Amino acid sequence: MAEKKFPLSIFFPVYNDWGTIASMVAESIMTAKKFSDDFEIILVDDGSRQKTKDILVFLDDNFPEVRIVTHPKNRGYGGALKTGFLEATKEFIFYTDGDAQYDVRELARLVEPLNDNVDVVNGWKIKRHDPFYRVIIGKIYQYTSKLLFSLPIKDVDCDFRLIRKSIFDDVYLSSNSGTICVEMVHKLHRKGARFAEAPVTHYFRSSGKSEFFNFKRLLRVARDYSKLWVRLVVLKKED
Repeated sequence: MAEKKFPLSIFFPVYNDWGTIASMVAESIMTAKKFSDDFEIILVDDGSRQKTKDILVFLDDNFPEVRIVTHPKNRGYGGALKTGFLEATKEFIFYTDGDAQYDVRELARLVEPLNDNVDVVNGWKIKRHDPFYRVIIGKIYQYTSKLLFSLPIKDVDCDFRLIRKSIFDDVYLSSNSGTICVEMVHKLHRKGARFAEAPVTHYFRSSGKSEFFNFKRLLRVARDYSKLWVRLVVLKKED
């Protein structure tokens, strides 16, 4: 694995992840050095509160590999991912969430199946460590998405991905909510992107709380999800 060297952008969407983001950056730097002599780490601050902003300033001041991109107002998970993809400058992009429910050192598991015939290596959770209701909802979302959108992977809800940047050249992402992952995988698959998968570990949240599982947000995601299915599958539109 260590002999594979490639230009690498690592980015994290950050929203009030003050308790985890510093350790994730430190581990990312150590991990990136195993696979790249040319890498960057981008932190997309999606309108975080001041406590998180102070930590981001510290990271920016003390680690030359780190670059901060700030949203003055929260744009949602999809908005943060779109900024990360846009700001990434290297040949490959790795991203995961800033809450440390995935271990960035397991990037090695994504690198292993990477070759010239693979455009995306998508992680899949060996076991989801969340409250039982999130596990149940996650399973329903996972299987429904695979069926309705004809996805080529088993776990679209696993935000632990290594992606060849060039495959985004003709792909436009419109979602600002968590439905962006379904949109992205569906559009990349339709474009002909080649996928591989790798098992990764999922951990209990160690700091903060999920911003996703509240009633208003779930309703918004359900609305966005339905509109996305009509637009992409029924009407077969590109955007």
